[in-house]
Amino acid sequence: MSNESGRKNLRMPNDDEMFAVVTSMLGGGRVRLRCNDGKERMGRIPGRMRFRTWINEDDVVLIEPWDWQDEKADVEWRYDSQDAQQLREEGHID
Repeated sequence: MSNESGRKNLRMPNDDEMFAVVTSMLGGGRVRLRCNDGKERMGRIPGRMRFRTWINEDDVVLIEPWDWQDEKADVEWRYDSQDAQQLREEGHID
């Protein structure tokens, strides 16, 4: 905790990352995402996260869209429910 109000310092997106919400699980390490820029993308869960971090529908994640195919993205980070609530309260995601 960073101060008395209970606010945590969360990982924020850098220049080429953005917030997204998982709308559905597609199987094979793939998810459907609703991104902060209003686009729907197909997300890929990389091997380094696949067995360590369980991702479910309605989870808030940090993604990095592909340079060469804008409709796809890699999932970089998953926020737990408390962190997602804090992001919503601070206005970072809808």
